[in-house]
Amino acid sequence: MEGELIVAIATAPGRSGVGIVRLSGKGAAERAGAVFRAMDGRALGEHEPRKLVYGALVDREGREADRILAFWSPAGSSYTGEETAELQCHGSPMVLTMALEALFAQGVRQAGPGEFTKRAFLNGRLDLAQAEAVMDLIDAETPAGVRAAAGQLGGALSRRVEGIYDALVDVMAHFHAVLDYPEEDLDPFTVETVRTALGGAEGELDALLSTYSRGRVVREGVPCAIVGRPNVGKSTLLNALVGYERAIVTDIPGTTRDTVEEKCVLGGVLLRLIDTAGLRETGDPVERLGVERSRAAMEGAGLIFVVLDMSRPATEEDVALLREAVSLAPTIIVENKTDLPRLLEWTEELDITGAAPVSAKTGAGLEELGELVSAAFPQDPAETGGDLLTNARQAQAAERALESVRRAGEALGAGVTPDALLTDVEEALGALGELTGRSVREDVTARIFERFCVGK
Repeated sequence: MEGELIVAIATAPGRSGVGIVRLSGKGAAERAGAVFRAMDGRALGEHEPRKLVYGALVDREGREADRILAFWSPAGSSYTGEETAELQCHGSPMVLTMALEALFAQGVRQAGPGEFTKRAFLNGRLDLAQAEAVMDLIDAETPAGVRAAAGQLGGALSRRVEGIYDALVDVMAHFHAVLDYPEEDLDPFTVETVRTALGGAEGELDALLSTYSRGRVVREGVPCAIVGRPNVGKSTLLNALVGYERAIVTDIPGTTRDTVEEKCVLGGVLLRLIDTAGLRETGDPVERLGVERSRAAMEGAGLIFVVLDMSRPATEEDVALLREAVSLAPTIIVENKTDLPRLLEWTEELDITGAAPVSAKTGAGLEELGELVSAAFPQDPAETGGDLLTNARQAQAAERALESVRRAGEALGAGVTPDALLTDVEEALGALGELTGRSVREDVTARIFERFCVGK
């Protein structure tokens, strides 16, 4: 039930310098004050809002458990929009558990995943795009991810969507005003007026939708398949990029039988690396299954590293693999084993993104490889403010809005009267409303907040 008092630990599990217990709901200050004794003897709610107060945390039996800081915020000026309180304890898991148990004894309920942010959304403190940005900010793994999420949290995407929404609302309002109040001195509702408005909305939506590819890279990373013949150094490269022995490395060809996945940041780009089995013809049924998975990884990749052993002459298999890779995704040749005498000389003309001389064994050349990755996925300075789409739900809503606006424009071009095409405009408004949460179904919001951590 919304407004019911909830509590959760808001800091990450484990020992730390500080651990925070957060409450939200009517009476939060009173219930927090029941387990907190201020040094000045006054109740927590008698202190100035949003001002830290020093005192003692007591357990459910009233015994002192810690010396802490606490504060409260009144409804209307807190993160959730409700009355809230926080207890800032030392970061002992046992101390935090004792604080929770004491509050449970006071009738406060354990919060569910994302319940604080969900209440902020339901109380109008955040719209849905901003709420999604909260978890994106927590999960961000690159500076670009942080900037994009922070911009969305600040309302950059919402303002961009609202601009399109308001333009379409103006079309609807103008039509109905002219229709309902013919005696008023209003500008006539003309076909050209509608065409201009729809054309502007279509252009804005098309530009917005085009940001999704970049937003997905920032938020989710680029699936990057590491492929090559057996024993060219694919697993050694993976280990060098992630900084530890993630994959088994031996001199025996065919050691990697399955895909091994790990994340790393290279050239400022988040990569979802997929180390694959060596590509070759084999009669071993297990290795053959690994080769099939390697090819599936290539087909689903957004970037391919083709690793070549530069200490051995090129083979027809190398040539065939490179041709296949460039047909599937941007491809970078990793010229590995540069710490050994070079015997491979490349003459094939292929549309590759680049080639980087690397020694995966020593780590030499990884910086140059990162520069090629950065060039393959450049950051648009115009997209650093957070006004880009970053997940499939947002992109689908924008795409449906764009389709509706295009249908309206096509109908207008076919001679349909403006009143008939306003149905498509209404559908576009509904889709845009889903993007920001104006008109989103309850089951959709439930799925969104399920991925949040408890305490946020």
